[in-house]
Amino acid sequence: MPFLLILLLLALIGLFLYWQLVWAEGTYLGKRPVAWLYNLVAHRYNDIKQYADEDDARYLGEPLALSLQGTPDPIVLDVATGTSRLPLALCRQPLFRGQIVALDNARRMLHTATDYLRDYRDRVTWVWQHAVPLPFDDDTFDVVTCLEAFEFMPNTRDALRECLRVLKPGGLLLVTNRVGSGRWLLFGKTFSREGFVRLLQAFGQIDVTTQVWQYDYDLVWSIKPDENKTSEVSPAPLRYGVLRKSFESLNPSELLRCPKCGTPFDRTGAALTCRSCGRRYPIGTDGVIELL
Repeated sequence: MPFLLILLLLALIGLFLYWQLVWAEGTYLGKRPVAWLYNLVAHRYNDIKQYADEDDARYLGEPLALSLQGTPDPIVLDVATGTSRLPLALCRQPLFRGQIVALDNARRMLHTATDYLRDYRDRVTWVWQHAVPLPFDDDTFDVVTCLEAFEFMPNTRDALRECLRVLKPGGLLLVTNRVGSGRWLLFGKTFSREGFVRLLQAFGQIDVTTQVWQYDYDLVWSIKPDENKTSEVSPAPLRYGVLRKSFESLNPSELLRCPKCGTPFDRTGAALTCRSCGRRYPIGTDGVIELL
């Protein structure tokens, strides 16, 4: 009898670990376990996911590129970029003439991304940092995206709030909502289709559109209201006097702010140095800006 109890206990422990580490991908254990798990599989992540380039072009690259037509020098932020699936789909679009900032808290995933997008290194800036808080000023990006990640963050609402904070008025938010049959195993981390729409609307988003995408996920598009759209008053410039300039003169890294004090950086060799607190953040040999 004790032997059977031991086997039962071991089976329950195994199921618990499988739920925590495989199905939930460490989300209930904190940021570091999640990043550790993704770093563990970074070198074969794309083989595991088996992305289809044609589908990514159809559902991600083409509609995003079309939405940015008429926007001079558009800036896109991809939160939880992983191996930069979305940046690749967008950079492959002939209509896209902008730059992308790709952020993730798994360092090896970003390293894999820089190799994966080697032909587009001049279009993408990779940043190693958490999604909360995002190291950017308010109203910075024309588009903010976050795919297959909210449910693995400590707090979906906080992450969504940060995405909206850095999105420009009138800008496009593209995120995913997990709707597959296994979402109930991520209790407290997922929303019904109607619930996620209500959440976005509660944050003030308009034109919320849900699109069936993959078995486990919907794509959800929405717009941040622009209160100045019909006003003759010009929108306020970004804090610290950083105005929009052509990317011929603006390096995307200039958009970054010190995670500790919110101040801009100066580039000093292979590092960024905060103008206020003096903290130095290295730039890896692969080009990743390491804020963590």
